[in-house]
Amino acid sequence: MGAPPPGSQAAPLPSNLPFRLVSKTIGQGAYASIRKAAPLTSPKPVIAIKFINKDHAFRQGRLTRKQLQMEITLHQYMGKHTNIIQCLGSGEDKIWMWIAMELADGGDLFDKIEADEGVGEDIAHFYFTQLINAVSFMHSKGVAHRDIKPENVLLGDEGDLKLADFGLAALFKKDGNLRLCNTVCGSPPYIAPEIVSGRRSKRADLLDVGYAANICDIWSCGVVLFVLLVGNTPWDEPTERSEEFKEYVDTDGRTTDELWQKLPPEIISLLRGMLKLDPSTRFTLDEIRTHPWFTRKSQFLSPSGRNANPIGLATQMLSQLRIDFSQDPAPPRRGYSQDVDAMDIDSEPRRSSASAHHPGNINMLSSTQPETPVADTPFDWERPPRLGDYDGISASQPAGNNERQAYQIQAPRPTPNFSQLPTSTQDILSQDPSLTQFSQSHEVPLTLTQAARNFKDVLPSYSLARFLSPLPLSLLIPLISESLHRLGVPVPSIGDEQMQQWEQTGEASVRVKMADGRRQGLNGHVVVERITCSGDKISEVRFVKASGDPLEWRRFFKRVVVLMGEAVLRPDR
Repeated sequence: MGAPPPGSQAAPLPSNLPFRLVSKTIGQGAYASIRKAAPLTSPKPVIAIKFINKDHAFRQGRLTRKQLQMEITLHQYMGKHTNIIQCLGSGEDKIWMWIAMELADGGDLFDKIEADEGVGEDIAHFYFTQLINAVSFMHSKGVAHRDIKPENVLLGDEGDLKLADFGLAALFKKDGNLRLCNTVCGSPPYIAPEIVSGRRSKRADLLDVGYAANICDIWSCGVVLFVLLVGNTPWDEPTERSEEFKEYVDTDGRTTDELWQKLPPEIISLLRGMLKLDPSTRFTLDEIRTHPWFTRKSQFLSPSGRNANPIGLATQMLSQLRIDFSQDPAPPRRGYSQDVDAMDIDSEPRRSSASAHHPGNINMLSSTQPETPVADTPFDWERPPRLGDYDGISASQPAGNNERQAYQIQAPRPTPNFSQLPTSTQDILSQDPSLTQFSQSHEVPLTLTQAARNFKDVLPSYSLARFLSPLPLSLLIPLISESLHRLGVPVPSIGDEQMQQWEQTGEASVRVKMADGRRQGLNGHVVVERITCSGDKISEVRFVKASGDPLEWRRFFKRVVVLMGEAVLRPDR
């Protein structure tokens, strides 16, 4: 793909760091990347380091040194809270600024929630309670987050919520005095309407009349609760360009939208209070905490506010991840697009949906952060500690002579059922949590839960947007490319030389860069590795998200999987 341009994330990282880097990239933003680190002379504790390329952030990210410093200052100022990622320190050299943080080693919460389905009331209540606890602590310090959305909600090792990313945080109260904010920021589906509708006579990113940032956080928390419950946002943006939002306003919150119809009355009561258009009448944190649904008993919430049943919670969440191969895999009506500049698109926005009958949203608002072309960032993602760590499995093996001969086959060969694999291979693969989503029963194997000691043993930190296939790379890559084309996803052309290189290394990576159904940037890689399991060769296909909404990425993954059909190895067939 060529060498990355100057100023990108490819610049050498600092060499005099007070810690050891112990991983490749585990997360990425528009101008930053995250890696794991450990003390220089000890294997623990493992922490996360956010590296920000200053020139890249200043030039392409349109950030200032003051803004970057404010993120660090406010993050450190907040101190320690169970449900907030803790800031441990920071530093910089000529090229980089780095922030050391607590590692959220449970992964992303919304990677583990089924798109268009959501989770049950008990799980939604548990995570919503922890989110409100985090926001309450922030607000008690006079700090508003201003970017509460799924991408910024992570998990600890026992499944407890961890609020992250304070790049847009603002001080709304100092020395007891309240102050308003004027900067237009946030993600369209989660942003409060007073920010969107405010007059901007001087600059497009500044409001003439400020808004109360803490009250805007309440709105965003309400949208997150809605997404937890139904797996989709109530609207794409809080403007009249969204039919769903317009009806919500016209009916005073008594919308006939089908997603709202799925919710019990007591939850709708809470949501209406948090999603009041007038900020002065919107629920306060005290009103949320005293609402009957919020005060309901929880099987997962301990008296201290932590996860009381990590294994039970993980098991229930894993069983709710499911892929229906009979589902219509059609993309949003307008399809995916390579153009991620929302300001250049002039169409009516709609909510995203897995159904072809609900067109994807086309938003007219700025995203939280400007997108960085994925081509500018070399693929250097950490490989998740899953199949390759089981006995009897090796990954990324060069192809042997017999394997190379298989690459010459032009038509897909029959895919064996899971039950047709050798017993030894089945035993090893049955320990892979991701296979549960392909099972017709969707039951979590007892062998997985009985041996589990913590949340991560059942529901791993890495994304379950992955599948296994018995097909070799030469057959699998064309099928993946064809599926992406059918969905309207732009795919780079793959030449013979590139395919030969992949054949020899046993690993391939296809970059995808698009706008999702809401016309927000959705970028990442489809990575294919050839794995030897108990003597059998299997291909593992991972969908690695670099940036974008996790539920949209999940929808994208499910559509590709359904199109791949018989190429996907699945149990219970």
